[in-house]
Amino acid sequence: MNNIIDKFPQGAAWMGGNYMDISEAKIPVLDWGFLRSDATYDVVHVWNNRFFQLDEHISRFFASTEKLRMPCSLNRKELKKILAGCVRRANFNNSYVEMIQTRGMSPTFDRDPRKSQPRFLAFAIPFGWILDPKKFDTGIDLAISKIKRISPESVDPRVKNYHWLDLVNGMFEAYDRGHYTAVLVDEKNNVLEGPGFNIFSLDENGLKTPKIGVLEGITRQTAIRLASELDIPVQEKSIGSEEFINSDEAFATSTAGGIIPITKINGKKINNGKIGKITSLLKNLYWEKHTDPQWSQSVDELI
Repeated sequence: MNNIIDKFPQGAAWMGGNYMDISEAKIPVLDWGFLRSDATYDVVHVWNNRFFQLDEHISRFFASTEKLRMPCSLNRKELKKILAGCVRRANFNNSYVEMIQTRGMSPTFDRDPRKSQPRFLAFAIPFGWILDPKKFDTGIDLAISKIKRISPESVDPRVKNYHWLDLVNGMFEAYDRGHYTAVLVDEKNNVLEGPGFNIFSLDENGLKTPKIGVLEGITRQTAIRLASELDIPVQEKSIGSEEFINSDEAFATSTAGGIIPITKINGKKINNGKIGKITSLLKNLYWEKHTDPQWSQSVDELI
């Protein structure tokens, strides 16, 4: 029987004031983050030894902890040092870096969340892609799921969370139908978002991306800023399922890959099944920004 450490990717973590191998990072079974999915997190990536949009990710993380009434005890400088330390100890040039805060637990397992002590942890593992970059020309084959996204009136999607059962069920539905992944819909069958990504649609009026019921992704916001640099109009508004299927171009945005082409929706080819001109322009500009000091920070500067 293989040692359990062999089942983990290379990586480093920080918990309780200490760095450790990723395989040693654990939370108690009674932590509300595990038992109740009572936690928030954010993911930033490092590319060629530079964090991309780090301050934006940290700002969203702090806002999320505040909204969940468990403000983070670390300040921005301390958090940056911890994240950079994870990357450096894991010895990565390109990595996926996650910061997490759980509700924690009370010493007596009291059900009153106010009595719990929040728990912060972070880790760095190798950079992962939603879609292998070698497959960008063929793009994502997407299914519009029949499963409804959790209502924003119940769970605020702007707080990054682990409430993924609707998304996971959508993924299984997509697999059963022979597709790569799924995008979920709201009660009016407007498309919203997929597991770990936002979506954009292009028509003769420019780009559209859903406004309500979605995580306000950092890469989503980056795409909006990049479109502005290229004088491409962007509207944040509802997108019906049929409208999305009839897009001239479509793409997903995610920390796990940036601007990712969607070339097939419910079996219908988008832009003849190839990455579109606008999608390609945005993708190239996105990666160019990774060396721009206004968009990125060196890991070594933060240690």
